Amino acid sequence: MDIDDLPGELIMWVLIVSELLVFAAGLSAMMAMQLTDPHGFSAARAMLDGRLAALNTVVLVTSGLFAARAERAAAAGDRRGARRGLALAAGGGVAFLAVKALEYGRDLAAGAGMDSHPFFTFYFLLTGFHAAHVIAGVAVLALVALRVRPDAVQAGAMFWHMVDLVWVMILPPIYLMG
Repeated sequence: MDIDDLPGELIMWVLIVSELLVFAAGLSAMMAMQLTDPHGFSAARAMLDGRLAALNTVVLVTSGLFAARAERAAAAGDRRGARRGLALAAGGGVAFLAVKALEYGRDLAAGAGMDSHPFFTFYFLLTGFHAAHVIAGVAVLALVALRVRPDAVQAGAMFWHMVDLVWVMILPPIYLMG
């Protein structure tokens, strides 16, 4: 496969790879710290509500489907379908943020704070940085929807799929590993 065969612009791939590397570095640091206190990390992780994480996973993956449909509609010249897909994808992002806010509220009420245990430092940093990307992604999708062009919709969908992929990367070490 040649670099010219990649869909979209090269700069989007550079952005996506660099963002994935930043999250991978954060996850690697968290997993290295976990080696120093496996029982403490396990106990802290057990305080999280996995049901909210599962709900957010479904929400983000479904919104990714809507972004892909928007991209397909834009390529076919269906501006209305593209706008609908972008709006539904962005709506999924807003729903994700609402669930994450609920989760953070519960976590803080249970005594989980940035300084309560190193696990929670990483938890809030990684999921908070991801939430910032969700906010940026919602803004990108909304801006792209204002003037639907196939290349812009593709770029917005690529960014949104990266946001999905990051969530799938951080989900297991934060919520699922014992």
